[in-house]
This record gives sequence, structure tokens and C-alpha cells, in this order.
Amino acid sequence: MTDPSLSGAHVLVTGGAGFLGSALCETLLAGGARVTCVDDESTGTVANLASAVADPGLRVVVTDVADLDLATARGDHGRVDVVLHLAATASPVHYLRMPEHTLRSGSAGTLRALEVAAADDARFVLASTSEVYGDAEVSPQPEAYWGNVNPIGPRAVYDESKRFSEAAAFAFRRSRGVDVGVVRIFNTYGPRMGLDDGRVVPTFLAQAWRGEPLTVQGDGAQTRSFCYVDDTVRALVAMATADEPGPVNVGNPHELTMLELAERVLSVTGSRSEIVHVDLPQDDPARRCPDISRARETLGWKPEVDLEDGLARTATWVRDQISVPVPPRG
Repeated sequence: MTDPSLSGAHVLVTGGAGFLGSALCETLLAGGARVTCVDDESTGTVANLASAVADPGLRVVVTDVADLDLATARGDHGRVDVVLHLAATASPVHYLRMPEHTLRSGSAGTLRALEVAAADDARFVLASTSEVYGDAEVSPQPEAYWGNVNPIGPRAVYDESKRFSEAAAFAFRRSRGVDVGVVRIFNTYGPRMGLDDGRVVPTFLAQAWRGEPLTVQGDGAQTRSFCYVDDTVRALVAMATADEPGPVNVGNPHELTMLELAERVLSVTGSRSEIVHVDLPQDDPARRCPDISRARETLGWKPEVDLEDGLARTATWVRDQISVPVPPRG
């Protein structure tokens, strides 16, 4: 998967050593961009970029984006043409463990990334999240919906950090003319996700391969809409080259319950694991499904990888990480 539309451009990717960020960096490099990856490795790892480290177009800066200065952002690549701000603590396990760090990334980190974009007259793309909608009272969620977020609950450190990030982006657009674009990402999944980060796809897959019970939270009737990583990367690149401020929803509008997802995981792995129910976390959204009309109209984007294919690719990667044999079928 390559995209030549940013060939020759200097693209700064914050959070570039994470699951999504590393896939984005690889795509940008394949398309001829010069890439500066900024990551503090609090949740990501530079090892995710192993296939790209020999590329002369890649620079890796290990630092907190909130501490990034303009000279370091430019480095040998010079002025920055595009800032893709992905740095965030998206995993429930991690943001509950690091609440202050999560808030700092979304506030001071976003302001610093915006300062870099303003200084170099660069396009600024914010990877926001469907979590800004909270426990949505409408479904599917359109961008015009303002959300239903508990600002003091345990999830708020992530939800509100992204809401602040969006507000900051549009403040810089109004006050300083920064060319911003905001995408709201819905449940991206794929290889390189942390197996212990609490997100449901890698959790279910790891449990299935190990023969452990699949732990469905609550009654399992809550829904999510899963978008494969390659599709999300295409949307981010499209936003980087578009004349569109957003916000724009990026996700797969195919909605399914957590019980249905568990059954799909059992099918794709051939596992005989049982399904058990555990307590539902506080403020867990009942429904999550994107209205992607705006993405289709403004970015010419829609997801292309169906869930069966995406789960199969991810399942193979998870199996390799935990080194278990393929179970016999039948």
C-alpha cells in the first residue's frame, strides 16, 4: 500500500512508533515522503519500525511531543510540510495507569505540535477519536453530534484530552490561520496492537489462541464498528492532502455486538474457548457506529477491508506473537 501524493514532503508523525503510527510511517515512506517519527515509547516502541529503519527518509526522535522544539522537529529534513498528530494514550489499560500523561499528551502535546505547524505553515492533521461522542444518544454518530461524555469519570482523561485537542486545533485555525484537519477514528485494529492493552480485538484473539475464556464485558450487547489499520492509514493520508478542516469520521459502518465479535474470533482461530461475562467498565458506550457520509464526500474514502479478512490477518499476527501452534479443525 503506497501513496505518492506526499512524495518529497517532510511529514512529522507524532506517536509514530505506535500501532497505527508505525503503519502510517511505512506508507508515507513507501510513497516517497521524508518522515520524522516522534514518540516517547510510553506505549509504542521503535521496534514497530524495524522494517523501515534502513530507509534514509526516516528520522526517529525519542521524546515526549510536549517537549518537542522546532529545531528538533525540522532536523536534517528541514521545514515541516505536514504534521500528523497521533500521539495519545488510546488503550484503556494505559490511560487508566497514566492519567496525567494522557492529559498532557492531549493538551500540552497538541499545543506543541500545533506550534510546529504554525511556525512552518504546515498542514496539521489531528487523529481524534470516536470517544469524543461518549455514550452516544444517537446512532450512527454524525460529526454534528456534540456527544455525551462524563467529564470526571475514569475514561475522561482520554475522552476529554481529545476534545481539548479538537478545540485547540480549531482555535489555531481561527486565530493563526493554521491549515487543520480533524479525523475522528473509530476502533482501528490490526497487527502490532498491544496484546495486553485492554482493547477488545487483540484481547479476544490472544485468549482464543491460548485456549482461555473470551471475557465479554457486561451482557455483550454493546456494539462497536471495527476498521482495519490499512483503511485508517489511507484516510489519514487522504486528510493530509485534502482541503478539508473536518471533523470527519473514519471508521467502518458495519456495527456488531461484542458477543458477535467473540463468535467471529472463535471462528477465525478455530478455538474451542468458552465465552464468559465480566463486569462492564464505568461509562462504557452502549453503541459505537460512524456515519461516514462526510468521509465519502470530502475525502473520497470508504473502508475496503472487510472484518473477516482483517480479523484473519490480525489473528495470524497475534498467533505468531504468542507462539502457539495452529489448532486442528473439526
